[in-house]
Amino acid sequence: MVMTRTDSDSCPGVLRLHEAADGPLARIRVPGGHLRPSQLLTLAEAARDLGDGTIELTSRANAQLRQVRDAVELESRLEAAGLLPSATHERVRNIIASPLSGRVGGWTDAHGLVPALDAGLRADPRLAELPGRVLFTVDDGRGDVSGLGADIGLHAIDDSDYALLLGGSDSGLRVPADRAIELVLSAAHGFLDLRDGQWRLHEIPNGPTALADRLLVDHPDLATAEVMELAARHNIPIGWLNQADDLVALGAGVPLGILPARTAEFIAAVERPVFLTPWRSIFMTDMDEWTAEQVVRVLAPMGLIFDSASRWLQVTACAGQPGCAKSLTDIRADAAAAVEEGRVLPSGTPQPALTDLTAAEVVAAGRQHWSGCERRCGRPRGAVTDIVAAPGGYRLTPPRS
Repeated sequence: MVMTRTDSDSCPGVLRLHEAADGPLARIRVPGGHLRPSQLLTLAEAARDLGDGTIELTSRANAQLRQVRDAVELESRLEAAGLLPSATHERVRNIIASPLSGRVGGWTDAHGLVPALDAGLRADPRLAELPGRVLFTVDDGRGDVSGLGADIGLHAIDDSDYALLLGGSDSGLRVPADRAIELVLSAAHGFLDLRDGQWRLHEIPNGPTALADRLLVDHPDLATAEVMELAARHNIPIGWLNQADDLVALGAGVPLGILPARTAEFIAAVERPVFLTPWRSIFMTDMDEWTAEQVVRVLAPMGLIFDSASRWLQVTACAGQPGCAKSLTDIRADAAAAVEEGRVLPSGTPQPALTDLTAAEVVAAGRQHWSGCERRCGRPRGAVTDIVAAPGGYRLTPPRS
């Protein structure tokens, strides 16, 4: 798709809140999804004291607070916790990394590159001009985040080399690990050189190819290779996960990505590293077996999902009413009712396209996204059944076969 934007990028942050229908919304960037326990506690306390009492997990492994009542106090708390290290670059720190990297599977520890990329972005004044929609990914080779459509991404092909992704696809360019961040930052500058109001690289006419050609001119020693095909993946790791160091990680689903502040406080009290994921779930890592058992025993009754067969893992939804003025209905309530009433069916169940359904008539199979309007905000990439509210009722559109 090619387009030219005539409006400025309005992506929210902490210093520029979004005026949602239910009040100001703050989006907190969490590079690599990594939160120290103290940082998660800060978010939980801010959600309770200054917001609606919940933390929203986003499809870019960031966090959102709704109904913010004191923007100045929020800024102060986040800055003190290290969650707002730059006033100029706060909205461009959109970095997703393979959440389990360095602990379970993968060629290499992708998280090792995240701080360097974040620091490189923040250190360059010109890169503050990047639109807030631009996305960076660092995949350790397992392919879990390379299919998310990054503007600029790295995908490990072995323990010392990366493929460069541009506009969501493999560019064919290859770079050693010790030069990977240099190349990503160079690509970010190239995007700024090429853009004419566009927010994303794929919106620029021939953008990925033009940027790859430019990078080869600036870095003539780069290796090239046959292009890899990378697809979106929906197999979210949930439950007990054995780490390479004999410790345990737990993958926990969060229903509709809404994490109550009280639950977040309990997670922080475990005092282990936490990773937000682009699937709106959480990884709690580096636990011994006894600790992991206690976490499941306490947090499962509080609503976290440790069962990989849970229907909740099949369903995502936009904000809906009352948070979004464009939504035609309370999407989250309707989606939750579908789960609780058993109207979310296993993958592979045949289903036709239907229109003008009441909420109670919606029965859908497998991965599905509920939307309050045609914009379909927050829709996952890949094969997903679309359930979209329209003036005459819900429209159900199965994924193309």
